[in-house]
Amino acid sequence: MNRFTSPVLIIASKEICDSSRNRWLAFMGSIFLLLSLSVTFAGSAVTGSLYLPELASLMSSLSTISVFIIPLAAILLSYDSFVGEDESGTLLLLLSYPLTRLQILCGKLLGHMTVMLLATSFAFGVTAILLLLIGEQYQVAELIGAFAQFLLSSNLLALTFILFSYIVSLKSTEKAKAVGTLLLVWFLFVLIYDLLLLTILVSDLSFANQYVVNILIALSPTDLYRAINLMAIEGGDGRGSLAMLTETDWGLPGMYVLMLLWIALLSWISHGIFKRKRL
Repeated sequence: MNRFTSPVLIIASKEICDSSRNRWLAFMGSIFLLLSLSVTFAGSAVTGSLYLPELASLMSSLSTISVFIIPLAAILLSYDSFVGEDESGTLLLLLSYPLTRLQILCGKLLGHMTVMLLATSFAFGVTAILLLLIGEQYQVAELIGAFAQFLLSSNLLALTFILFSYIVSLKSTEKAKAVGTLLLVWFLFVLIYDLLLLTILVSDLSFANQYVVNILIALSPTDLYRAINLMAIEGGDGRGSLAMLTETDWGLPGMYVLMLLWIALLSWISHGIFKRKRL
């Protein structure tokens, strides 16, 4: 193991242990599982009967719920990553060791990403296993592929909001200010921006051609997440008011590339802020 990866893994394991010790991992895993099982097995109750939904409908419902919950969970996990340690004095102590700031950043990112991956994999994995056991109408390969794609896109979305949290945490002087700012970021991206985009789609405004919609989708990781899952579910054949979300020129691989570009940009910004931060 080289000199870079060893400190990164030590910091990552510390973050994972902290999340396990304060019950965050168990709590969020239980929340994700409860939501997943409720949508899967009780979502049809609003129609007056209980039945297992079609796979496309199920994944659409799960992604609609997850676009609200996963960014919020990522924020609650990582909002105090730097400002909390700065307040307690442990960040200064950490920097006194022979560690680079890039190693610290990568270690925290790896640890938090592992925690989110464990929580989501447990919750949605249990749901997929139950569907395989009792859902005779589902094809095994199709079900596994749908949940694997859903887990991938969900964790990429979580990663973007973890990096948002790092940026705000590095710029904040108090934990209360950090969590307040991040809740505002969550509100703007998940609710306001998404609602404005959907309003443009259903209003059929003259300037809202596909090129404009493509740009608007690219400017928001939450709308990229929604478009990725809609395209994966429907194979690019959007229906209704959301059709323009799946008619992009990029296709599914292109939207994954855009999500990775978001992650690369936020990583670069957070590292730049951390390098210039004086303690």
